[in-house]
Amino acid sequence: MRKPAKKKAAKSRPRNAFYAQSGGVTAVINASAAGVIDGARAHRRHIGKVYAGRDGIVGGLTEDLIDVSAESPATIRGLRYTPSGAFGSARFKLKGLEQNRAEYERLIEVFRAHDIGYFFYNGGNDSMDTALKVSQIGEALGYPITCVGVPKTVDNDLPLTDCCPGFGSVAKYIAVSTREAALDVASMARTSTKVFVLEVMGRHAGWIAAAGGLAGEKAGDPPQIILFPEIAFDETAFLAKVKQSVDANGYCVIVVSEGVKKPDGKFLAEAGGKDAFGHAQLGGVGPVIAQLVKDKLGYKYHWAVADYLQRAARHIASKTDVEQAYAVGRSAVDYAVKGMNAVMPAIIRKSSKPYRWKIEPVLLAQVANVEKKVPRDFITADGFGITAACRRYLAPLIAGEDYPPFKDGLPAYVRIKGKPVKRKLATDYKL
Repeated sequence: MRKPAKKKAAKSRPRNAFYAQSGGVTAVINASAAGVIDGARAHRRHIGKVYAGRDGIVGGLTEDLIDVSAESPATIRGLRYTPSGAFGSARFKLKGLEQNRAEYERLIEVFRAHDIGYFFYNGGNDSMDTALKVSQIGEALGYPITCVGVPKTVDNDLPLTDCCPGFGSVAKYIAVSTREAALDVASMARTSTKVFVLEVMGRHAGWIAAAGGLAGEKAGDPPQIILFPEIAFDETAFLAKVKQSVDANGYCVIVVSEGVKKPDGKFLAEAGGKDAFGHAQLGGVGPVIAQLVKDKLGYKYHWAVADYLQRAARHIASKTDVEQAYAVGRSAVDYAVKGMNAVMPAIIRKSSKPYRWKIEPVLLAQVANVEKKVPRDFITADGFGITAACRRYLAPLIAGEDYPPFKDGLPAYVRIKGKPVKRKLATDYKL
């Protein structure tokens, strides 16, 4: 007697994916988007369409979705070398589940309406927390959603990853700018400017400021002073160091992180008020430091704020950074289709010389709302420079050039069509 044939397991149907960019953008966040999109196209058995939130998570809440399949292959390839957030980003923080459960329920409602089974959230600390909470509320509401965080932050402050995509390129820009500005100041110092101050991003972690230290190659090279958020500002020691540098070199170059604090913990340049994430609004520490030098030492100065330039400078991006940004996007999709939920692809350093790395998953619960600061042994004993250990860590991250194509002397960046997805919900959502 023949045994009954075993029934073949029913094939699971493809589910759609939702991708959103969050917070401050970078020179390489779109490379991660390209990685997610390419990864989804390579897994058509599991993933149907890819939708992007217009202006990040705001697009998800308001059902303002972009049909990524309408973009040409050339545009998707072009994302790899185009800076900023091609689909739009937002500084919009979803509150805790207990504080505003309705926000998460609305997101799940939109996901259900568009058969979205995968959520890829490309951002920093707060975004990893949001992705974790969405995975939890989806389960609670009977609509399981696979949530994978895609790391991004110029601040380089996510834990459990060797570095954060976006940081290597801003670090390269700051190191290059510091070296070039220092040559300018040195050439003019005898009869003109003696102190140059460059303000860089970094609210609580001084990784970007530390990168300015790569501009110098030996003791005494500019920048002679780096001011870190991790080191309380000592006015007396600082002014003495400025004077010593001017006496020895004829000039002084200073790189200052926006988050430098007074001994009492208050920001040196706190302007009052809060931003959309509830962080203190900073008012510009560069001119504060420059004016202090003028008032106390009488030196002529110039100051500059790198601001958006440092995070948008795709023309001089780090090749390492571009490759890593794309890799975490691809890996995020690979993890999702394997059923891995509430994880983030992390960059793991295998060696520094030569620099070798790999991608491994880490739990969002171990990443969310945790800040990785510059270790004390990466900062010199006097608090004004970087150590050899810090240089060994930073140097591979700015390595290599990955120039975009140029046309008529300018980078030829791409723009998406942004075709909207037809709305399915009858109700609008007010932010």
